[in-house]
Amino acid sequence: MNRQGPGYGAVSRRTLVRGMAAAGTLAGIGMPFVARAAEPIRIGFPTPVTGPFGAEAKDQIRSVELAVKQFNEAGGLNGRMAELLVRDDKLNPGEAATRTLELIEKDRAHFIVGALSSAVQLSVNEITRSRKVIYVSISQSDTINEAKDFSRHTFHEALNPHMTTAAVAKHAFKKGTRVAYLVADYAYGHEMLRGFKRAAAAIGAETAGEILHPFGAPDYSTFMPRLRAMRPDILCICNFGRDQANSIKQANDFGLKKASRIVVPVLLHNQRLAGGADAFEGVVGASNYYWRLEETVPTAKAFNDAFRAAYAGAVPTDYGAYGYTAVRSLLMAVKAAGDTDTDKVVTALEGLNYDVAKGPESYRACDHQAIQSVLITESKKKSEMQGEADLFKILEVEPGSEAMLRSCDELGHRA
Repeated sequence: MNRQGPGYGAVSRRTLVRGMAAAGTLAGIGMPFVARAAEPIRIGFPTPVTGPFGAEAKDQIRSVELAVKQFNEAGGLNGRMAELLVRDDKLNPGEAATRTLELIEKDRAHFIVGALSSAVQLSVNEITRSRKVIYVSISQSDTINEAKDFSRHTFHEALNPHMTTAAVAKHAFKKGTRVAYLVADYAYGHEMLRGFKRAAAAIGAETAGEILHPFGAPDYSTFMPRLRAMRPDILCICNFGRDQANSIKQANDFGLKKASRIVVPVLLHNQRLAGGADAFEGVVGASNYYWRLEETVPTAKAFNDAFRAAYAGAVPTDYGAYGYTAVRSLLMAVKAAGDTDTDKVVTALEGLNYDVAKGPESYRACDHQAIQSVLITESKKKSEMQGEADLFKILEVEPGSEAMLRSCDELGHRA
């Protein structure tokens, strides 16, 4: 029997059309367009979930998830929802480059945000600028702002070592002050040391000596007698993550805090929790964010309240706030651009004035550095704390201004 008659063919075509309509693939056979679900706005987020910066990374993820949730609950971009793609960069530049490349080429991420190490963020930046993908960095670095590493697709939401060391030195150093330095021997430590020495020279403070220590050192006891012998008025400890908690605890154990004031370029929320109130008591440093800003800054109160509601009453941390402000500013620019088109979003970010957690911020034209306030905080005595999260006093708030930054010319940007 001939099964290929007119009736059989007609039925087959109707069946084919119904199947293709269900899949939204009619355009290829000249049929009317069938609407598909709106493409999500994909944000790749490389961060060191494993390793010594894991606590800060996990806080960043929670805050970024909140930013994405708020954007989607507000309707997204004309119905297009944001999607967060977290990848563990393992605090390794090579791993970060691989994960970033996968996010762009395999997962089709529209934007990249993240990284928690100077070396890692530069590795991520190499990939994003070669692929012409917007990257919003949330790790402290001076290098990423320099012309040799910068691209028009690079934005730096974090503070940088020049900003934090200048603010701490302004508060703590005086003419004739003797300063000793304990410094992690990698990019972050070297940039912080350079920043402190630059600020010290302007103030008239003196260098008593400096010691470099390996990244992730388990024991600092061999360094402490040498630091004491320098007889400094101030001991600057320039490291990050667990290194900060461990070195401050051992400095306290060796009695250095009794003889010298301890300052750090960045006083970390999670490392204060890890190190304890007694070891950190009186330690002074800079921060991008502390939750008690809510007492004077309305957007900090709104951020804290949303975070508390999402995470069982917890408060956001300093590095968590970096993730939140980076993604919020990026998605604000996407809305302003009305699209995920890279050039349109770059233009929108360059013209953006935003206040989402800590007061007004904007990206400087020449290097896309976020102009923002710097907090000077001091770790509280245990007797002063009003609850487990009440870790610091806010001693000063340096308002954000371009005067806080290295000049565009110094960074190699020519008008």
